[in-house]
Amino acid sequence: MKQYLLTLVLAVIAPFVVQGQTKNLVKTKGILLEDLTWVEAEKALTPDTMVTIPLGAEAKEHGPHLKLKNDWLMAEYLKTRVLEQADVVMAPTINYSFYPAFIGYPGSTSLRLETARDVIVDVCRSLAHHGPRRFYIINTGVSTLDALKPAAERLANEGIILRYTDLLKITEPVEKAVSKQEGGTHADEIETSMMLYMAPGSVDMRKAVKDYHPRKGKGGFTRNPNAEGIYSATGIWGDPTLATLEKGKKVTEALVEGILREIEDLRRSPIPERQPKQ
Repeated sequence: MKQYLLTLVLAVIAPFVVQGQTKNLVKTKGILLEDLTWVEAEKALTPDTMVTIPLGAEAKEHGPHLKLKNDWLMAEYLKTRVLEQADVVMAPTINYSFYPAFIGYPGSTSLRLETARDVIVDVCRSLAHHGPRRFYIINTGVSTLDALKPAAERLANEGIILRYTDLLKITEPVEKAVSKQEGGTHADEIETSMMLYMAPGSVDMRKAVKDYHPRKGKGGFTRNPNAEGIYSATGIWGDPTLATLEKGKKVTEALVEGILREIEDLRRSPIPERQPKQ
């Protein structure tokens, strides 16, 4: 009997698995743009449509205990949570951006600031051409803010409003309440805790170590102890050994709540007037 039931279940879900459509078994308020035809997209992309775009590096170091795709995993998790609860059209995840601080570690990539800015501008312009004027970037980085701010300024001149997640602003109160580490902000206690909650299979706590040295002058992460910047032999800045799933849940849920709140605030915001070309 058990074997029969198992066979029956597999027969029901097999077509969805084969077509990569298991996500369609879960009812969501939002729509994945990538799953539409252009005919369906024409109906979905109206002036009132809220377009959200996840942004997360798929090739950026996060120490020996987290994957290079750490930020992408975070973006994909947040994408799922937003789709479940918000009436949005979700564009495909952007997996490259401005991450200059980490290129000293093999596998890490960074676009030039101007390129990272223009990727955002071009994606939003393309979709706005068919109606939408409100865009929200589900941002999982910090240095990415340097590209997102000028992108928003350019788009505002074209009558397009762009907003984006500022991680530290949303999660700082909760982080202060749960964090026990001496200092740090990268692949640290907080980020590792969040990944233990979001994607536990991507974390190898056996390789987590404390690696925290105060920044010396300007500069990004460096494997050279005599150079300016943040010296880190491991690519960690903080103490991920203190990470727990419980801490990750508190920070992540605060982040999800903040993102959903910002999306709804944007939905009610007036569209900026298009500025004449100089």
